[in-house]
Amino acid sequence: MATVFWDAKGVILLHLLLLGQCINAALYCSNLYRLRDAIRRKRPGTLRRCVVLQHEYATPHSVNLTQQRLQRYGWEILPHPAHSPDLAPSDVHLYVPLKCHLGCMAFDTECDFVGELKDWFAHLNLDFFRVSVYSQLSRWKKCINLQGDYVEK
Repeated sequence: MATVFWDAKGVILLHLLLLGQCINAALYCSNLYRLRDAIRRKRPGTLRRCVVLQHEYATPHSVNLTQQRLQRYGWEILPHPAHSPDLAPSDVHLYVPLKCHLGCMAFDTECDFVGELKDWFAHLNLDFFRVSVYSQLSRWKKCINLQGDYVEK
């Protein structure tokens, strides 16, 4: 399982779980700590502005431990209707092309797989990320106008 934090400029943090490991609040908070450090390195000055995260309503994202960490960092969670596929850019824009890329490949080792995954992310051009982020704005406007109802393509 991979956790990917990204913006219009590309991947900020890619964190892979160990085989059999599950995401929980402590691990998610650890990822937030890694993200903060990655933002400091890759996007200097960004932490001075507001960092806004969008994620689904999984338990590790909503428990008190996570909420306290987000509050301590001064980060905001972008609210959205639960189970809204039209507002989940990672599911559509990021993971579908990744699944297509990896779908016909076979790997001898976990290390080979991780290397291919990192190479795929490294070779994406900036337009890939910009298109996703900025198309999200139009989907949000539609969702607001429809008062949270499903947005047709």
